[in-house]
Amino acid sequence: MALSHKGAARRRSRTEVLERPEYGWIWKPLLVLLVIYLVVCLGLGIWWSRTPAGFNVEQAVAEQRGAASGSPASRGAVTTAGLMTLVETLLEKPGGYLRNDVAPPGLWLDNMPAWELGVLEQARRLARSLPAMEQSSAPVLEGVQERLMGDSRDWLYPSTEKRLEQALDGLDGYLAALGEGGEAGFGDQGQGLAAWLEAITGSLDDLGLRLSASIGSRDELRDLDIDAEALPTRTPWYRVDDVFFEARGQAWALMHLLEAVQRDQADVLATAGVTERWEQLVAVLQRSQRRLWSPLVLNGSGFGIFANHSLVLANHMVRARDLARQVTEGLDEVTPTPAPTASEPPVVEVERSEDAAEEAQAAPTGEEATVEPVVDQQAPDTGEGEMASSGSEPAPAEAGEEGSDEASANGAAASDGDAGEGEQVPTDTSEEGGDEASADDGATAEGDQPAS
Repeated sequence: MALSHKGAARRRSRTEVLERPEYGWIWKPLLVLLVIYLVVCLGLGIWWSRTPAGFNVEQAVAEQRGAASGSPASRGAVTTAGLMTLVETLLEKPGGYLRNDVAPPGLWLDNMPAWELGVLEQARRLARSLPAMEQSSAPVLEGVQERLMGDSRDWLYPSTEKRLEQALDGLDGYLAALGEGGEAGFGDQGQGLAAWLEAITGSLDDLGLRLSASIGSRDELRDLDIDAEALPTRTPWYRVDDVFFEARGQAWALMHLLEAVQRDQADVLATAGVTERWEQLVAVLQRSQRRLWSPLVLNGSGFGIFANHSLVLANHMVRARDLARQVTEGLDEVTPTPAPTASEPPVVEVERSEDAAEEAQAAPTGEEATVEPVVDQQAPDTGEGEMASSGSEPAPAEAGEEGSDEASANGAAASDGDAGEGEQVPTDTSEEGGDEASADDGATAEGDQPAS
């Protein structure tokens, strides 16, 4: 009997297992897949976060021009090829362009997207300066500037990658025009170069301030040429590495662009005597690209255990800013600046003189009309009316306003009883003439006093 009960219990248990199976084993393969996914994302994140290696600007020209690399090109080919290589680096580096990613592992990364933003900022800055450097009209450069100025986080169509590719196509066409022997090419006197360097100086100064803002103690900034009062608000701890890598990206891009511009404008730099400072500027930017051995951007204090990476990079940015400013000052002395031609008078002065002439025609009143004959009779005797009118020398814009009131002022000077004693009545009269031009009633009252 007991055996029959045990057999029935076993049969019921088998039936329940078959009808209601246990699914607890499913979470194990899911957990394994999740672990594999995280490991792959971690490996890709480390690989994609590595800064791309530098490139040789002369080799970049040969690669960008392709089959036409053996033929001579106009001034500006090296600079254009360097800008194209920067844009290609953003698209073709490991992981591609990561700043607009909406899925892991690119979504989890912040150092490389900040570096990409720094490179893109310098590419935009040069693209804005290219039309001023070009000696002829090149509408394609305006299109390139428009493509690069889009939002760096766009991922819907047209995405940032699409606009970068369009900018590359425009630069490729402009580079081909530089090699055809046409009118395209940079000016031979460094047009637009000083303005570009001035913009670079401003960006380096801004980077120095932002890097210094992440430092807790302001006493550490005494050795740097940084005004602690001009610093922005302190950078949050979770944004310190973003500012650091953005500055590294700008320095990386600027280092290559300066080398490319030096190839194109070597004679202009030599004429200005700034070649040595230019090379020092490139060397400072190269030192800012030394390997970062720490896995994290640290902000230590003084001679403590941890390094202060932001302070070190801020020192490089400030030094580069000072050199860029010196180079800009040297180029300003030799770079031609456009001057207004004599055939184009300022429009403001013409409009003011016309309005003043209308006011002069409508200004005389009945009382002023009685004073003018007195001036014509007495001015030849004293001669002081001519001195007052010639000594004041009104501006062309004000000549019409003072023309009608000058006669009444000279009449008052000529009828003054003390004019013959050597007092400087013409000077006082000329000074009062400006007030009389704005208040006709006051001028008439002063002219009536000697008569009374």
